[in-house]
Amino acid sequence: MPIFEAGTVLVIGIIAIVIMLIATNSIKIVRDYQRLVVFRLGKSTGQKGPGLVILIPFIDKPVWVDQRERFIEVPSQTCITKDNAPISIDFLIYTKVLDPEKSVIQIDNYIGAAQGIAMTTLRAVVGDIMLDEVLAKREQINHLLRSKLDDVTERWGVKVTTVEIREIQPPKDVQDAMTRQMSAERSRRAFVTEADGKKQSAITIAEGDKQSNILKAEGERQAAILRAEGYALALQKIFETAQNLDANTMGLQYLETLKTMGNGPATKFIFPMEFTGMLKPFMENMTKSNQPK
Repeated sequence: MPIFEAGTVLVIGIIAIVIMLIATNSIKIVRDYQRLVVFRLGKSTGQKGPGLVILIPFIDKPVWVDQRERFIEVPSQTCITKDNAPISIDFLIYTKVLDPEKSVIQIDNYIGAAQGIAMTTLRAVVGDIMLDEVLAKREQINHLLRSKLDDVTERWGVKVTTVEIREIQPPKDVQDAMTRQMSAERSRRAFVTEADGKKQSAITIAEGDKQSNILKAEGERQAAILRAEGYALALQKIFETAQNLDANTMGLQYLETLKTMGNGPATKFIFPMEFTGMLKPFMENMTKSNQPK
């Protein structure tokens, strides 16, 4: 009885292992970014997934395919430009599997194949472009490479989404010339900036002198106007005062003048006729005041 039970346990264990192996080979969980290309007795039955996929054990053979976008790094390649200048370029290729079945049936290793095609295509593209254009038209080269690569990989069910050149290294003499050119350009910009600064400074100084002269002229004009107005007011005052003087006041002024003249050394004096006329009423008043009452 113990021997029978031991044999039973062994059989059950073997059956359990076989069931586990069958389940492992027949039940697959496929993620959203994965696909299963199933071959049944060597013939493709198409792609399966995502989700739960049931296979026939020992008859169906699955091949896993990742549909996520991935990049292929192309190492630095030395290419010859149209003007026979050697130039070193390295770049990245971004690919995505659109048809999993084609990517398995049409090509053994599409990543290696795409890398090889990229190297060959790069040399062909750069060989038709002058060195200056290679340095200046990186985006155009990226677009041209992507287009040519995509034409080849399309039959594999693979899409080239992007090509990005990472680094371009021209010959050393070209690098030295570019360095000298950049230095000269920086010097030119510094001179232009300095000249512009001096120009703006001169303009500012000239504008300040102009405003100063305008303000000075305006001040002198206002001063002249005020002086003229002062003279006019003085003359007007004199005129108004002269109009208020009577004959007696004028006569007294003349007598005061005669007194001053009499104190001088002169012995002869000439008087205008108007003076005698002005003194006549004054003398009459004095005569009347001296008469007895």
